[in-house]
Amino acid sequence: MSRPTARPHTRIPATRKRLSQNFLTEPATARRIVAAAGIGRSELVLEIGPGDGMLTRHLVRYAGRVVAYEKDPHYARRLSVRYAGNHRIQVMNNDFRFAEPPAQPFAVVGNIPFGASTDILRWCLAAPRLTAATLLTQYEFARKYSGDYGRWTKSTVIHWPDWIPALGERIDRSAFFPVPRVDGAILRIVRRPVPLLPAGARGDFRRMVELGFSGIGGSLAASLRQAHSARAVSRACAAAGIATDLPVGLVPPAAWLTLYHRLPETASPRNGRPAPRRRR
Repeated sequence: MSRPTARPHTRIPATRKRLSQNFLTEPATARRIVAAAGIGRSELVLEIGPGDGMLTRHLVRYAGRVVAYEKDPHYARRLSVRYAGNHRIQVMNNDFRFAEPPAQPFAVVGNIPFGASTDILRWCLAAPRLTAATLLTQYEFARKYSGDYGRWTKSTVIHWPDWIPALGERIDRSAFFPVPRVDGAILRIVRRPVPLLPAGARGDFRRMVELGFSGIGGSLAASLRQAHSARAVSRACAAAGIATDLPVGLVPPAAWLTLYHRLPETASPRNGRPAPRRRR
């Protein structure tokens, strides 16, 4: 996806467009993206879609080791030739989404295909040894996932106990070739040093969030009342500082944690309510 200032042969942009990929054309922007990633000298970095290596050249300079996943065989070959003999980088002609996560701590950096943003983010969130991901993606996607609209997605809330999402620099669409219809932005997710919930609580928390996002009754409280008494839900909402008629997307992630601690275990309404968990 990334590229030097000179534009490639016309055949290549057509391929990149088909793959929902756009070259990054400004070296200064590439430097800022890598700087935002905060790569350490001993760190393993997986790069997504390096293209002609606009980001790669900076990653190789700062990281301990880089594994670059390039789906396009043309660019995979070019990078392999360019970095032949450099033991600090390995070029893989594979789709990153099917890569096996490393067994050691690692970071992810990439100018990612806009059309694959959701799949790539899911991969990152599921990788047990990932420390942070710095993704150049569609501006609206980055705003939505980071909560910049004042609304939060179900995925953001579910992963909140483990991950800190942040919206970084907005990248004007003119900085890409082919020029996309929308601007880009840096979405950064960082694993929390200490999770906000113990590992054994993740299943309960996820079930509660999924119930809350089930869309029953037009508000979070109405959805939660499928498995909890109206009185319990009202008390939990009061403790979390949210109105009982507040739409689910407007409930901040921190409030969900309060709800979790105040409500008994969330069960499917069909299965009845299990014994209350001990409040924390």
